Amino acid sequence: MNKIIAFSGKGGVGKTTSLVLFLKYIIENKKAKDILVIDSDPDANVADVIGEEIKFCDTIGGKMKALKDKIQGFKISPNAPKNQLIESDVFSCLIEMDEFDLLEMGRSEGSGCYCFINDVLKKVIDSLSKNYEITLLDSPAGLEHFARKTGRNVSDLVIVTDPSKMGIHTMKRILEIAKEVELKFENIWVLGNRFPDNLRDILIKEVENLKEENVQLLGFISNNDEISGINLTGGNLLDLTEVNPSYEEAKRIFAKIL
Repeated sequence: MNKIIAFSGKGGVGKTTSLVLFLKYIIENKKAKDILVIDSDPDANVADVIGEEIKFCDTIGGKMKALKDKIQGFKISPNAPKNQLIESDVFSCLIEMDEFDLLEMGRSEGSGCYCFINDVLKKVIDSLSKNYEITLLDSPAGLEHFARKTGRNVSDLVIVTDPSKMGIHTMKRILEIAKEVELKFENIWVLGNRFPDNLRDILIKEVENLKEENVQLLGFISNNDEISGINLTGGNLLDLTEVNPSYEEAKRIFAKIL
């Protein structure tokens, strides 16, 4: 089994928190031995949610900026095998945790377009993910990396929305983008995060009105003070108690994916 599962949604809806809860579910239920988490959000939020501090120089964006500076400063021979240099930099960014590996994309390498690096980077990430049973991808709402064909083999897309008009609007826009760039997913799931019971019917109707065959409502996760406290204080969400009511909800609905 080689599944790539991406989480996307408007900023602030809790997609990174949802991804880490899913990661916790995978680890605790032994759904996979080899897990890769790729944080393609420039803010590197995954590290924050698991209580890790990662410097920009240790992200792919930081490595690519350093390489670009060397190339532009003629510190690297024009004949140097840049593909190998980039591959080496990417693998040096791989952070080995106890139960999964983490790759932080970081922000872009600076102004201007550096298409060669982006193209090689895409191939390296595609190749790297094949070594893992499950790859979790924290993706920006604009699906920028998908539009560049990075992660073209993603099996499941989880669109996270909170109980707001903006969150639901972004959900619809993500679906539009997927069609515009002809992205194919085996499953597209909609996850309602921090939804009170009295507002859940609204999202249920919104998903039904989409009338898309491969778009399904995954379920809902309630707002939770313990989760909010961990996120606020910089703790590790993987240490969340198993009997947490919101995590209990999450486990039930994540079973639909795995």
